[in-house]
Amino acid sequence: MASSGLRYRRLLLKLSGEALMGKSAYGIDVPVVQRISGEIGEAVAAGAEVAVVVGGGNIFRGLAGAAKGMDRATADYMGMLATVMNSLALHNALEQLGVAARVLSAIPMPTVCEAFVRSKALHHMASGRVVIFAAGTGNPFFTTDTTAALRAIEMNCEVLAKATQVDGVYSADPKKVPGAIRYDTLTYAEVLARNLAVMDGAAIALARDNDLPVIVFSIEEPGNLLKVLRGEASATVISG
Repeated sequence: MASSGLRYRRLLLKLSGEALMGKSAYGIDVPVVQRISGEIGEAVAAGAEVAVVVGGGNIFRGLAGAAKGMDRATADYMGMLATVMNSLALHNALEQLGVAARVLSAIPMPTVCEAFVRSKALHHMASGRVVIFAAGTGNPFFTTDTTAALRAIEMNCEVLAKATQVDGVYSADPKKVPGAIRYDTLTYAEVLARNLAVMDGAAIALARDNDLPVIVFSIEEPGNLLKVLRGEASATVISG
């Protein structure tokens, strides 16, 4: 499989749970999942090795549950289970497109998917399968952003691509603040110092400490994942 023309050959894609619900207020929009799976399939066909971490906010968000009075650890475990549901939906869509994929869960559930074992995950990626990491880190109090940074480092990924609804990082929410400034590049220190709502601080610090570049791009634009891999996307690059 040729990978010529790709700036990054091994990538971890971070998807929010909200990305899977499309215009709906809740749950999984199957056509949206199929479209995103098509983007991943194009990347694999181009010769990239792709891992994915997907959030669970379209079904249940641990912080929101805790804010309403639930025990935080219990709420976070519920959120982890939501990510498993999203991962299975993504896996199903990929397999229907003929793209080999595996779901590996940090919480063992052998009747549903494989348990996360690093050596097994590395083998799947080297074999050309898309590896979808479910259930976060398996621990409460950690976000799926932190999971994405952790798994990207464990999988020896060259870059972490954070999929959003806008084409990069802005000084404020561009949907609410028309004059918000868009950044082409940022350092990890600038993201932390300016408290930019890109990823949580632990994820940025983990990326910084392991020299893992983070690219923030829009998943709404068709073909954009392949553009990220080729270094052609309109995006913000966060690095040292």
